[in-house]
Amino acid sequence: MANKYVVRYGTMRFLGEFSAKGPQEFQRGNQVVVRSHRGTEWGEILCSANERTKEYLGKEDASGKILRVAGQEDEKTRTEGWAREQESFQSGKETIAEMKVPMQLVDVERLFGGERVIFYFLSESRVDFRELVKTLAQKFNTRIEMRQIGIRDEAKLMADYGDCGKPVCCNTHLTEMPPVSMKMAKMQKASLDPNKISGRCGRLKCCLRYEYDTYESYRRELPKIGKMVLTKQGKGKVIAQEILAQKILVSFEDHRRILVDSADIITVISGGSQKTPPQEKTPPEDAKSAE
Repeated sequence: MANKYVVRYGTMRFLGEFSAKGPQEFQRGNQVVVRSHRGTEWGEILCSANERTKEYLGKEDASGKILRVAGQEDEKTRTEGWAREQESFQSGKETIAEMKVPMQLVDVERLFGGERVIFYFLSESRVDFRELVKTLAQKFNTRIEMRQIGIRDEAKLMADYGDCGKPVCCNTHLTEMPPVSMKMAKMQKASLDPNKISGRCGRLKCCLRYEYDTYESYRRELPKIGKMVLTKQGKGKVIAQEILAQKILVSFEDHRRILVDSADIITVISGGSQKTPPQEKTPPEDAKSAE
């Protein structure tokens, strides 16, 4: 029975489930040559495939096959391929300029097996690149694929490190770009300075999405700002929330402002969900008589 592994491959760092025939086992970090739906590619083993990884990848069928562990000759071929990618990028850029095609070339990917060359580009509108593809195919004598990408995909291709000091998430583990809104930044009390909450792509950082569901869940446990609450310290109005600490800042009738723990909230007086401590239930009269 074929062993299956999760492999990261391609310039866009795709993830897929690849099968390996025979008794050979692979370890995390092994560099391998694989066959994907695009052709022969260079890949890296991440882990063994199982039901959990299949659910994460969202794919039912294997993406391809692991052909072999990369050897010295493969390393040499890969290094030569990188040099050819640089040449292809420069040549492609010049051809685009000569043909006056309205696009910005971002990166070029040459598959390890040489089956195709992929040009990644930015454009504000749809581009008719049929003549460009014919010209490039004649120049490189291989199959040409043009892929229009967005500004966040450009960061995935070109960015290196984020403000946190670690490699950008889009270039490591993210398989898709999560939607991020300013509401998420406000709820987490992040700085609203665009320079501090924007990623390398210029859009809101993807990491603002990671903890949002937890913040939202914890927020529902607290009375909303503006509600009147009865606490062990008295009655007052909620003027702020400390969501992760599960506390609220209350302004009392005597003008005191106290940070109150959620456990000290007796009830919400006006609107919102009631947070009244559970009380002992009085058994019905017929139950008493039955005793």
